[in-house]
Amino acid sequence: MAQVELIMPKMGESIMEATILNWVKKEGDEVEMDETILEIATDKVDSEVPSPVAGRIAKILFPVDETVEIGKVIAIIETEGESASPAATPSVAEPTTEATAPAASPQPATSPATPQEQPATAAVSSSEGRFYSPLVRNIAKEEGIAQNELDSIAGSGKDGRVTKKDILAYVSNRSSAPAAPQNVQPAAPSAPSPSAPSIDQPIVSAPPVDASGSSNVEIIEMDRMRRLIADHMVNSKHTSPHVTSFVEADVTPIVEWRNRNKHAFQQKFGEKITFTPIFIEAIVRAIHDYPMINVSVDGTKIIRKKDINIGMAAALPSGNLIVPVIKKADHLSLIGLTKSVNDLAGRARNNKLKPEEIQDGTFTVTNVGTFGNVMGTPIINQPQVAIMAVGAIRKRPAVVETEYGDLVAVRHMMFLSLSYDHRVVDGMLGGSFLRRVADYMEAFDPNRPL
Repeated sequence: MAQVELIMPKMGESIMEATILNWVKKEGDEVEMDETILEIATDKVDSEVPSPVAGRIAKILFPVDETVEIGKVIAIIETEGESASPAATPSVAEPTTEATAPAASPQPATSPATPQEQPATAAVSSSEGRFYSPLVRNIAKEEGIAQNELDSIAGSGKDGRVTKKDILAYVSNRSSAPAAPQNVQPAAPSAPSPSAPSIDQPIVSAPPVDASGSSNVEIIEMDRMRRLIADHMVNSKHTSPHVTSFVEADVTPIVEWRNRNKHAFQQKFGEKITFTPIFIEAIVRAIHDYPMINVSVDGTKIIRKKDINIGMAAALPSGNLIVPVIKKADHLSLIGLTKSVNDLAGRARNNKLKPEEIQDGTFTVTNVGTFGNVMGTPIINQPQVAIMAVGAIRKRPAVVETEYGDLVAVRHMMFLSLSYDHRVVDGMLGGSFLRRVADYMEAFDPNRPL
């Protein structure tokens, strides 16, 4: 019998580890080629790992909920053959000869700290042999944390790695700590100690029971995705000074066109037409007019994105949120946008998205009107610099200019809001862009052919 190593696959450019959610196959089970063996999760998306060969699961090397570095062997599959030595599967993107080197931890909450098992690694004071994720290095760069200072941060991740939560807590404690070394002085008795365990501060700020002492409460542990969302939102607020602008748009032409054509559209193209692709079409046109909305920030550099990749926030049945991305949306017609929106939204709800389908977004739109909200102030989806929320469409009396003078008529009105990063997007750019999106919506041709 030959043995084949099942490798933790590389799921994306910046993803360095994944968490095992479920072993679909157990030790001793037979497996066909391309049959799903296990389900894994990264900080981007959940995925299934297929078998590279047909054979029998001889050994499973990591349990459920274990976080494993990319490229590590996670199982052994026995196949028919003469060789008895293990052979790496073709899915290995890069050999992991240094199995002891720690890997990046983009999501601290999924990898519980085990300091009792890695005392030496947790006390590493030199960067030699210690891995830092790109996110941790970017935060250190933005905060002016030198390498020797970064090396001194105790990590709570696997093998003592510094996680995003660790470095954000360190930055918070560092900014509030006194410049001089802490000593007993009556003038600053309440100054936080630099060595204080700050990683638990955001959690223990809210007591597990209410202030009145009542025990009639329920404590609900966040699931993995909710922890990721929480970290992502906190990091966004920490990174970008948020400003939000609002406009009101008369979308009566869009509503009338859709109501008149939705059945014919579905019969002709086999797709339901919603408002989302129409809104995205207007956003794409406005980005062409104001390309500095389609940027990201790297230190003191502004990275202008020439591709327009629109992320659309989608609510999942679990109540969590995911943002699939329509790549090169400016290259798609309204029909193409409709197909992409429906396909991504449907697969998002069924947990069938691929990792690359939630990456590389350059601008995000979220529809708070789905929940009956008239407006919202969304948080920027890093590393983007702007996100737009569209509110509920409601009939309201409004003043309409006609050739016979101003009239009051019942119109379909909607609020749009744009949250933007004030480091690089000023009020003139943010407000002008948002107004331009509304102008394109209001100028929609109600007689537009299919």
